[in-house]
Amino acid sequence: MLFSGIGFLFRFLPAFMLIYLIVPAKFRNFVLLAGSLIFYGVGEPYFVLLLVFSVLINFCLNRYMFWEPRSPQQNRAKKRKRRKKIALCTSLVIDFGMLFVFKYWDFAAQTVNGLAGREITPILALTLPLGISFYTFQMVSYQVDCYRGTTKEPVGFVSFAAYVSMFPQLIAGPIVRYEEVADKMVSRKIGIRNLENGLKLFTVGLGLKVLLANQIGTLWNTIMSAGAGNLHITVAWLGAAAYSFQIYFDFWGYSVMAMGLGKMLGFRLPRNFNDPYVSRSISEFWRRWHITLGSWFREYVYIPMGGSRKGRFRTVCNLFIVWALTGLWHGADWNFVLWGLLFFVILTVEKNTYGKRLERTRVLGHIYTLLLIPITWVVFGISDMGQLTAYLGNMFGLHSTVALVGVQHFTRYLKEYWVLLIACFLFITPFPAQLYRKYRDRWFSVVVLLLIFWFSVHEIMVGSNNPFLYFRF
Repeated sequence: MLFSGIGFLFRFLPAFMLIYLIVPAKFRNFVLLAGSLIFYGVGEPYFVLLLVFSVLINFCLNRYMFWEPRSPQQNRAKKRKRRKKIALCTSLVIDFGMLFVFKYWDFAAQTVNGLAGREITPILALTLPLGISFYTFQMVSYQVDCYRGTTKEPVGFVSFAAYVSMFPQLIAGPIVRYEEVADKMVSRKIGIRNLENGLKLFTVGLGLKVLLANQIGTLWNTIMSAGAGNLHITVAWLGAAAYSFQIYFDFWGYSVMAMGLGKMLGFRLPRNFNDPYVSRSISEFWRRWHITLGSWFREYVYIPMGGSRKGRFRTVCNLFIVWALTGLWHGADWNFVLWGLLFFVILTVEKNTYGKRLERTRVLGHIYTLLLIPITWVVFGISDMGQLTAYLGNMFGLHSTVALVGVQHFTRYLKEYWVLLIACFLFITPFPAQLYRKYRDRWFSVVVLLLIFWFSVHEIMVGSNNPFLYFRF
């Protein structure tokens, strides 16, 4: 079920919110859990069982982690540590094992078979369960935090299950640590103000997704349909810019809608984006883009491996591992690995040479970032290596054949999309968000939001391009 779908907007959400608001506060976690499973089950009727199984296994292992049997006082601490380690290791094997089987098995099998020259590993051709990367990372973070002692007390089954499966962030994040919502899982108040602000925020996210991401995505699709190797350099860069806009407004719009729904439910979900395209270095870009994923890898991979505390060589090795895993997290294909390693190279060079000086510049850093980021998104967006090589060659004017999609097409695309392109450029800046925060309580802002909602629904009804790009990750 899509946040930008008619079924969600006019059936699921009104019915769910009505029940959620009228039940006594002590039953709201149960309603949230039931509603989230229904939300997930509508789109994934079989894989909802996998989600329930994962929650049950992790809950039982977490209970074992906190279990205190009767034993002599002098042995308790040692046995407690051993139980915690067993529970943590078992949960990691199960959680990452299921993620590997469903998401990475075929990729690994194809690689092994390709190297061997024959099929020695079976291809399973399993469908990827929606949101498995996100809810797996949430359960792992919870288990690790309990092992470390950050989360000191076990939670009840309904609260734990509701935390993992909470529908605003279940399918595409943000990745929420339990400590960020612990108090609200126990007790939360929902007032008219929360509902109003949440609904406004949801409408803003809906507009970003439907009116910007979906529309600019048609330009990228049009350019790609002409053939990656047939593009004039201007058309290739225009397509890269369009895809850069599409993936940002698609994912940012979803995250804003998730935050709005969270407010309506009484939660404050973490912010996932902070105007990343105004960054003055790639390092700064990744401090602003998909913030919760970067925080997860830093907290649970980079720092445990030693971070930057064990010398330059170890730091480079740790960055390599983190960025290889970041690339693989986004998808089981070589372009994602290449995408992650490309960022590893750029960030390593920045960290050891010009990064800090670049961030202090007023203009050069912005130009540098806006030139590099579209190139990385092309690597991210094209999985076929032949097409990827051809497209990158077009961007740098290296393609030897005559471009079939030439300057005249570039001019035509600009005439057709110039208003949308200007809107996209405007909304990658902090200015619209500043205006929204300043005037959101004024009467005319309500009128604007109603218009955004109306036009968004209209586009959903008549349009066909309405995917969430991050659903496949």
